[in-house]
Amino acid sequence: MKIRSKKLFICLIFFYFFSNIEGNSKEVPSSFADLAEKLMPSVVNISTTQTVVTNVNPFPFEFPPGSPFEDMFKEFGTPQKRKASALGSGFIIDAKGIVITNNHVIKGAEDIIVRVDGDKEYKAKILGADPLSDVAVLKIDSDENFIPVKFGDSDKARIGDWVIAIGNPFGLGGTVTSGIISARNRDLGMNRYEDFIQTDASINVGNSGGPLFNMNGEVIGINTAILGQAGSIGIGFAIPSNSAKKVIDQLIEFGETKRGWLGVRIQIVTKEIADVEKLDKPRGALVASVAENSPSDKAGIKAGDIILEFNGVLINEMKELPKIVAQTEVGKTVEVKVWRNEKEISKKIKLGRLETSEDFKVKKPKETKDTEINSLKINVRPIEKKDIEERGLTKNTKGLVITKISNDSPINYLQVGNIIIEAQKKAIKTIGDLELAVKAALKSSEKTLLLVIYNNQNQRRYIGVKLN
Repeated sequence: MKIRSKKLFICLIFFYFFSNIEGNSKEVPSSFADLAEKLMPSVVNISTTQTVVTNVNPFPFEFPPGSPFEDMFKEFGTPQKRKASALGSGFIIDAKGIVITNNHVIKGAEDIIVRVDGDKEYKAKILGADPLSDVAVLKIDSDENFIPVKFGDSDKARIGDWVIAIGNPFGLGGTVTSGIISARNRDLGMNRYEDFIQTDASINVGNSGGPLFNMNGEVIGINTAILGQAGSIGIGFAIPSNSAKKVIDQLIEFGETKRGWLGVRIQIVTKEIADVEKLDKPRGALVASVAENSPSDKAGIKAGDIILEFNGVLINEMKELPKIVAQTEVGKTVEVKVWRNEKEISKKIKLGRLETSEDFKVKKPKETKDTEINSLKINVRPIEKKDIEERGLTKNTKGLVITKISNDSPINYLQVGNIIIEAQKKAIKTIGDLELAVKAALKSSEKTLLLVIYNNQNQRRYIGVKLN
């Protein structure tokens, strides 16, 4: 009797276990046919043309590069105009013919043709485009009604979810591929606002601008990039719909984007920097410099502050801050919490607009005689008046210009031309100042040297160095 009860108990456990797994898992689709058939009329093929002008050499030979005859005879080249074409994909989001695609698909286009449902062709115009997010909005030149698709919530998309991509790879319109979400929050280094969805659904040349659908037929991404030039290798990337939609709404309403702007240059908080600043762990975004008269400057944000929270959102990694700021309304006053002098303080900042901020242009410095700093295995020289003038620095700038960096230097990731302006939170005016700071760091228990530099773009950066 006891044995029979024990067997029954074990059977009940197995039944509960497997039924629970089955209840919590989603079925593998037996076919995507019904979904694809429903969505195909909303996905469009895009072809563009633009005029390219080239000079044709009238001579049956070419002059070697650098030859004085090259410049002398270049004017005899005959300008030739030719039409260049490009292919891409897109999708309709409004019955009036509003189409979404990538900016790089229509960039420089003189004529844009949108093919709907495989055979109907229409001309289209650009309502707005944003190179930073690589999103563009088109309007089909027609009074007809079209079948739109809806955006889904890309934040709810999970790794392992099924997705399908529909597009125009290699000009083969109406192509459907399927796969899963392979990863989230991918950063390829293409722009500051990257937060790609990675998928193994086949994405090829011509798929750019096409939609990535979930199993509810909602657009959760805009296919935009692939790894490699030969074709799909099972790694494609899509712009999440949630971030794209904010850009799209602005392009439709204003014809341009209006991103929030703090006016700071930031960098990663390393373990060494967190240790020096007595922060519990590496987190937040370190303010390397503050633009003059920017919203942050007016609010009292300083270089060296670590931004821990923006408008109620914790900043765990540096790359999170630009995305959150950009998506915040221009002119809104937000609370920013920063770490300064080993304590947390709050600042109120009224955001400016990124698109109206100034960009700084600088020239590379010239090398002159230098002095070797043995402990850091670098060569430096005091900054000179010509450096300040050529690079557009403030007149009272002091520091040491790095002129040589050994491969085995503890700061071999820096570049020649970088200017050391602080060490251990003290201004560096002479080579002796730097040597004293290094000696003091070597004598400390942490053996950590905190440097502040100007890189070759005149951006202020904090560097935490572990010395041996």
